[in-house]
Amino acid sequence: MNILLTLATPFLGTALGAATVLLARRSVSARLHNALLGFAAGVMVAASVWSLIIPSIELSESFGRMSWMPAAVGIILGMLFLLMLDSLVPHVHPGTNTREGLHSSLGKRQMLLLAVTLHNIPEGMAVGAVVAGALAGDAGISIAAAMALSLGMAIQNIPEGAIISLPLRADGMTRAKAFGLGTLSGIVEPLSALAMVLLYEHISPLLPYLLSFSAGAMLYVVVEELIPETQQGKHSDIGTIAFAVGFVLMMILDVALG
Repeated sequence: MNILLTLATPFLGTALGAATVLLARRSVSARLHNALLGFAAGVMVAASVWSLIIPSIELSESFGRMSWMPAAVGIILGMLFLLMLDSLVPHVHPGTNTREGLHSSLGKRQMLLLAVTLHNIPEGMAVGAVVAGALAGDAGISIAAAMALSLGMAIQNIPEGAIISLPLRADGMTRAKAFGLGTLSGIVEPLSALAMVLLYEHISPLLPYLLSFSAGAMLYVVVEELIPETQQGKHSDIGTIAFAVGFVLMMILDVALG
């Protein structure tokens, strides 16, 4: 039950964030938009460092002075993986009209949903990899550490769910449909996490690489998508402050529960 709850918690965060569309007005202010994005970015960076990169290095102690190598390789591969997906899959950046990827006849709503789905894949992989490490027993990772990461991802997903559902509502979609699509954008997260857990017996030797791979993918999302958007227009300082709050909160969760 602990494992199932850990896998499901990030999805519940997305659903909770998407539910804001049921009560909120049709649009979100620039100040709140930057705060939500900055907070999400801070949580993701802290989770990447404390929950993924540091455990990856600790699991590679047998490499001696080269214990950094699996983490470095995984981070680079994770970033390249997201770069490839960004290049091949048509999508539009949340909160903007900027389209990327190969030409597609998809509308902005569908492309927005694709964008968030892409970004949720590495988050789910991260949670699944940490749970797999806890199940492996000899990896030095506890279920409490996995729950800390899962809770951090859920907190991060609350503003993410709102960022998806609110613009869809502002674009003319009904509240119920905007909530449904905002919630649906997070379903890939527990699925990708479950896939990692089901394969944990086979991926134990690769765990340092998988942890840092997930970290690299999440860092790509932060650098490519979230931080640039918080610095556009007015109130960029709000995004910076929210980043610090998210980072510190996730750091506290990981250290306290891990």
